Amino acid sequence: MKRQSGSLMTIIFACAAALAAMITPSFAPLAQGRTLHLVALGDSLTAGFGLPQEAAFPVVLERALKAKGYNVEIANAGVSGDTSSGGVDRLDWSVPDGTDGVILELGANDMLRGLNPAVTRKNIETIVERLKARNIPVMLAGMYASRNLGAAYTEKFDTLYSDIAKKHDLVLYPFFLDGVAGKLSLNQSDGMHPTAKGVEIIVERILPSVESFLARLTSR
Repeated sequence: MKRQSGSLMTIIFACAAALAAMITPSFAPLAQGRTLHLVALGDSLTAGFGLPQEAAFPVVLERALKAKGYNVEIANAGVSGDTSSGGVDRLDWSVPDGTDGVILELGANDMLRGLNPAVTRKNIETIVERLKARNIPVMLAGMYASRNLGAAYTEKFDTLYSDIAKKHDLVLYPFFLDGVAGKLSLNQSDGMHPTAKGVEIIVERILPSVESFLARLTSR
């Protein structure tokens, strides 16, 4: 009877081991392999305006990914006040050779200045195409226009990100400030830049999209 019990336990342990192997997280190869180098290319929302360095979006995102087992490093290429045109101008030195992927967050300052959405569209697509030519994949973090700019402007601006993502088959996070925009407790006194808690909310919400982006990088 004891021998049968021992055999049964052996079978149970073997099945448990097989099950564990089947449910190993999909990011395991990434965690065990080389470090993926990402660049967060954006404006003050990426740079971490008004916040200590450790509270900036790229740092908090990298920390969250590492906590889930991902082997990644994210460079902060955010420049406060930058427009999409500025992103085009500094693209080559902001995204060095050897970069595995770029999280692109630009356009908010274009909108705040009331620039023609067609110009923003052209600039962001130019960035995507130039990175594509360098074999560097892009994840697009979109922005919504302020509703007080009028229906015609907001429609043209809001759709440019989804259009570009669809055309170039990009992972898209539609609204970078989702869950934070308009909430006083999650924004600094200017009402536009997130607090440290606001950045944490952004990272929490964008994380599934970033994981999808990482899955694409590792499958290439």
